[in-house]
Amino acid sequence: MRTVVCVKPGHMTLEQRDPPSCSSGEALLQLRRIGVCGTDIHAYGGNQPYFSYPRVLGHELAGEIVEVGATGDPEMVGKRAYVIPYLHCGQCRACRNGRSNCCQRIQVIGVHRDGGMCDTLAVPLNHLVVSETLTLDQLALVECMAIGAHAVRRSELQHGELAVVVGAGPIGMGVAMVARERGAQVVMVDTNSERLKFCRDKLGIELTLNPNENDIDAALKALSDDELADVVFDATGNPAAMQAGFDLAGQAARYVLVSIVKANISFSDPDFHRKELTLLASRNATREDFDHVTQLMESGRLKTEAMITHRAELADIPARMPAWCAPATGVVKAMIELKDAPRQSTHGALS
Repeated sequence: MRTVVCVKPGHMTLEQRDPPSCSSGEALLQLRRIGVCGTDIHAYGGNQPYFSYPRVLGHELAGEIVEVGATGDPEMVGKRAYVIPYLHCGQCRACRNGRSNCCQRIQVIGVHRDGGMCDTLAVPLNHLVVSETLTLDQLALVECMAIGAHAVRRSELQHGELAVVVGAGPIGMGVAMVARERGAQVVMVDTNSERLKFCRDKLGIELTLNPNENDIDAALKALSDDELADVVFDATGNPAAMQAGFDLAGQAARYVLVSIVKANISFSDPDFHRKELTLLASRNATREDFDHVTQLMESGRLKTEAMITHRAELADIPARMPAWCAPATGVVKAMIELKDAPRQSTHGALS
């Protein structure tokens, strides 16, 4: 089968590998859509923590179930599904406490182990979610949106609160859309005017601010009777922006770091204590977040397809990836399509 491998930072190759077998407790997923996210871009650029090379990227995955193992339900064959890519041990303290997203021994598909930039992938049955309603594009966007949903749930955001989302990438967009569904007043902040215009025109996020053009502090005070934000979410992946986010939070506010960088983040301890801020990390997502996003998408309350701005076939990815990683290209969400992939039979052979 075709497999795209990130051999080292900045270098991908298209290889032919043997297709996987289907063990008990697993299913074979014929990949049809693979979303390219910030993790993939950072890994390609050599800036992703918890990462080693060579690696097959890809964890925003949707496709068709073509085989199930001995313990699986044969009725699943032929159905469309998405993948929950966070493989957890189920035994550590985090897992015992329902926090499988930060499992002590977590293995993320496409990060710690080879991912879905290939024709066929073996996936544990309990990490596949079938939907009869969502399109393949929508299925491939659930994971991205679930990260935003998890961050919002971590924040305990309440109806009517002022939520500031810094970073108008796909994760920030997901945070903003889910926060709006909670009834919050949402403000998107970014230095990229085109991204902010996209948020207004395509996603209906009306309040946007650009630090290069607006006085952010004054604008937030005007919206909050001088009290600043109730919750700040950082989705920039930029250390300077992450540090500046502390200044956007008001008294007794919460600050949620959704992005992750290879850097140390510092803040003013007196200011932190004066405000009695709550600082939260938000990593990955749990099944609860995936189910919540799936329900929102199936009911039409999340309009995600507009985020897909670029498309390519699997074989073209080694040539396309450099351009997709360049900010000037204007990629919001790139989607890999596998329209004519060889199909795996239930006997493990390609047909």
